[in-house]
Amino acid sequence: MGIFEPFRAIGYITTHVPFSLQRLGTETFVTVSVGKAFQVYNCAKLNLVLVGPQLPKKIRALASYRDYTFAAYGNNVGVFKRAHLVVTWESHNAKVSHLLLFGEHILSVDVKGNIFIWAFKGIAESLSPVGHISLGNKFTPSCIMHPDTYLNKVIVGSQEGSLQLWNISTKKKLYDFKGWDAAICCCVSSPALDVIAVGCADGKIHVHNIRYDEEIVTFTNSSRGAVTALSFSTDGQPLLASGGSSGVITVWNLEKRRLQSVIGEAHDCSIVSLHFFANEPVLMSSSADNSIKMWIFDTTDGDPRLLRFRSGHSAPPLCIRFYANGRHILSAGQDRAFRLFSVIQDQQSRELSQRHVSKRAKKLKLKEAEIKLRPVIAFDVAEIRERDWCNVVTCHMDTAQAYVWRLQNFVIGEHILSPRPEDPTPVKACAISACGNFAVIGTASGWIERFNLQSGISRGSYIDISERKPCAHNGEVVGVACDSTNTIMISGGYNGDVKVWDFKGRGFKSRWEIGSSLVKIVYHRYNGLLATVADDLVIRLFDVIALRMVRKFEGHSDRITDICFSEDGKWLLSSSMDGTLRIWDVILARQIDAIHVDVSVTALSLSPNMDVLATTHVDQNGVYLWVNQAMFSAPTKGDSYGSGTEIVNVKLPSISATGDSLDNDFDEDKENPKKVEVASESPVLDQQIPDLVTLSLLPKSQWQSLINLDIIKARNKPIEPPKKPEKAPFFLPSIPSLSGDILFKPGESNNDENDLQDGETKQTKKIDTSLSHFLQFLQSSAEENNFAAFTDYIKGISPYKLLKRADFLEISSKGGNNNNVKKDDEPRHSGRLLSYFIRIISCVHMCCFLCDVLESYLLLHRWTGTRHSAGQIKVVIKTILQSLYPPFPDLVSKGVSVMCAAFGFQSRP
Repeated sequence: MGIFEPFRAIGYITTHVPFSLQRLGTETFVTVSVGKAFQVYNCAKLNLVLVGPQLPKKIRALASYRDYTFAAYGNNVGVFKRAHLVVTWESHNAKVSHLLLFGEHILSVDVKGNIFIWAFKGIAESLSPVGHISLGNKFTPSCIMHPDTYLNKVIVGSQEGSLQLWNISTKKKLYDFKGWDAAICCCVSSPALDVIAVGCADGKIHVHNIRYDEEIVTFTNSSRGAVTALSFSTDGQPLLASGGSSGVITVWNLEKRRLQSVIGEAHDCSIVSLHFFANEPVLMSSSADNSIKMWIFDTTDGDPRLLRFRSGHSAPPLCIRFYANGRHILSAGQDRAFRLFSVIQDQQSRELSQRHVSKRAKKLKLKEAEIKLRPVIAFDVAEIRERDWCNVVTCHMDTAQAYVWRLQNFVIGEHILSPRPEDPTPVKACAISACGNFAVIGTASGWIERFNLQSGISRGSYIDISERKPCAHNGEVVGVACDSTNTIMISGGYNGDVKVWDFKGRGFKSRWEIGSSLVKIVYHRYNGLLATVADDLVIRLFDVIALRMVRKFEGHSDRITDICFSEDGKWLLSSSMDGTLRIWDVILARQIDAIHVDVSVTALSLSPNMDVLATTHVDQNGVYLWVNQAMFSAPTKGDSYGSGTEIVNVKLPSISATGDSLDNDFDEDKENPKKVEVASESPVLDQQIPDLVTLSLLPKSQWQSLINLDIIKARNKPIEPPKKPEKAPFFLPSIPSLSGDILFKPGESNNDENDLQDGETKQTKKIDTSLSHFLQFLQSSAEENNFAAFTDYIKGISPYKLLKRADFLEISSKGGNNNNVKKDDEPRHSGRLLSYFIRIISCVHMCCFLCDVLESYLLLHRWTGTRHSAGQIKVVIKTILQSLYPPFPDLVSKGVSVMCAAFGFQSRP
């Protein structure tokens, strides 16, 4: 296992494959191809929502239906449900070039003219097609479409210039259109019946009536090239949009039969596909320039404007660098764009603005590519001054000025740094000081000048009086660098001389010769080492303070393209055109790992946390990320990271991070339990250098606090012994109730425990479980002649809740059936319970509570219409009052008449 393993690629938006658009509910999604994988974007904000798996070959055609995506690669068609492969169709003997979603079927067309029909229902079981159509040897299909309202019929266009109408149900050709003596590139159906539009390679657009085989109107693109995409508007406006191979979108008015508007700088490359949204004035376009754009027709003059877009580099990047503690990557490419990619969230990636390029191009009547700055060949960034002023300096190809950028606003700065305006020569190197206040610029003529980034004013130049002319180097300046304290400045010349300067005084201090032409220099500010790359393919490390060479690395067999230090200065990474990426250990003075990729690395950058490596490659428009395995796995026995003696062939990272390289060991450990046990043990490290101590390879956070262990123990010593937590009142046992209210179990007395200890058994009377808790408390309290539990229970319930739950009502209603009599002629339940209740009231003084209960009781009977005679009510009231006031019979009789009159029970039958 090497140090760096493939992770994923970023910066890819789309390729030359037409996209597939579908609507799910209120959202619209577009599926695009990015080489060997597909991506799904939400059209509301063009957010990336899904990335498909990596396929064996590049995708050539796409189709989508709900959660299913159909991708044609090679001779096969893969069916995916979201990102999972469901089935692979393998009936084609040639490359599949087109896919068409047709009702409940999928039509796949290969380059040899074979059309296979696949049933959509039962995808998992459908391994063979349900039909096959052969178009013939003299018919090379170039497009396929379904005319609206034509049942089971498709139209196929050819590179020979003819059209054919086929019935896929009967597998018969119905009609053969003559064509227009030019290869047909695209074909699309219109909202009008029997009308289609055909785009040809000669730049003409034919609006044709297929029912009568008659030409309606013909348009000719103003730009040269073939018509590669067409789309009709469906929102009521009679518009037809066409895209050409030159990247221009032309909009035609079908009613007036003339040109409506032209989007001259829509894309940098050939337009792949166009699509008008259903019943919306929005047009989506995609191109081979790695971009998707949405245009809206809402202006007064009818011209479209750019609504939203997603784009990446349309040409390979030249130099990259991590920014914002490894969260972002700054990238400059041959497409004259300076971009910022987010490693974490793809929607945060964007291009840095060059101030109204489109407006200036329209005003000057030039192309945007001519207005943009030339490609960046070198840049430097300082994060310390991001909020104050411009913190990025760029050098451009064949440009005599250096430009500054403000990353806080993602825009080019207001200052232009022009070294030596009287003798302008192209700027070749730049560097920003550690404080972020100054920028040092080196030119092709050997001139080095320092500028203030805040004001853009020159602060002097560095001149070596020993040279034949007033300059810093006798030749091109390859690179410049500043130390961490603004004490010295280092510069390297093409002729192989490295010079050290006084940063503030700008005076010459010392120099040394490499012995060969320099290509690149990189300085590490924290360890004071300078790495140089020369034409002899040797990497040399110099101690700037001691002015001597301390390391020398050899191994590359072709031109070295880029080098970089790790953040801690222990590693040096280098890439070469021989396809290898090598890692050198500065301390051990040897190579510790080397990998070989199929496409040579052109630029590389290691994140400050040393967990991710970013690379760019020849003819690749994306940025590729590699993960540091040493950060996520334990080192192996015998060698800390990897062997530098062998070069391992590694594939480039894919668009989708499948995690196979990270999870292989984990899956193997699942199958082999012994491996898990061995891996859980601490690794035994061999001594790497004799007679020296091998330091720990654990993270710094696990060992840096050991030297202060006594202080940490003293600080963490408890001040007082722990206190016993108080008894929480909410941990009380509860019992279910009829009304849903929380009822708590009564506490058990300690006498029961004493009785159990003495060996006595407690005899409990049987309680009728059919009664409610109210009546159970009443019965148990009366039989035990202890009313404390019942009193506590009834005090905790309000009269309204008591009557609402129909507990009190059960005293007179329970056992209302006259036949409900026990064998021993016991009184009925109602009489027994009522006598219990009267005993409790006579024993406890609850006069006020009784009045409330009795009033609510009588009112409830009055509202519910319960039939009780006045005599029964009088008996209840008289019995209760006699138990409360036995010495006053006159008061009892008067109270009975007053209460009955107050509650209106004298008039009831």
